[in-house]
Amino acid sequence: MAIERFKVRVTKDYLIFCCGHFITYEGDQCERLHGHNYRAAVEVEAPLDVNHYVFDFIALKNITRDIVDTLDHHMLIATRNPLLVCEEVGRNIRVRFRDKEWSFPREDCVLLPIENTTAEMIARYIAGRLHAELHLQKGFVPEVLRVEVEETQGQVATVEWRGE
Repeated sequence: MAIERFKVRVTKDYLIFCCGHFITYEGDQCERLHGHNYRAAVEVEAPLDVNHYVFDFIALKNITRDIVDTLDHHMLIATRNPLLVCEEVGRNIRVRFRDKEWSFPREDCVLLPIENTTAEMIARYIAGRLHAELHLQKGFVPEVLRVEVEETQGQVATVEWRGE
């Protein structure tokens, strides 16, 4: 007997967010400040509900859009990166890596509780927010939640959460 599994996926032009960032790597390196036009895609798996669908496409894309809109046109700063020192100085965020230092207006930054602003960690951040909002707003807990973040065409990171 065949086993059916159902999933829904959304990715739209308005799930694009433009951000500045930099990552640290190899323990002692730091990229130059740069940006991307990221694209998000989300997918949820669950049994069909009484309406015979996994989850409402419109609600899924609206909740996801609200999350990525909070990132759009901001500088992303990883606050859990042990190689970075981040501090609020007046109305600015000062970030230091060794002898490099940047200062950004606070309102232009999103301080993310992640280890690095890689596409993988951004996907994990979005997945965490999405999981929480799906439960909070709709009482929905998917069996599987996948979030993709495309950094540039052909470069995609995916995180997948299974279970609760």
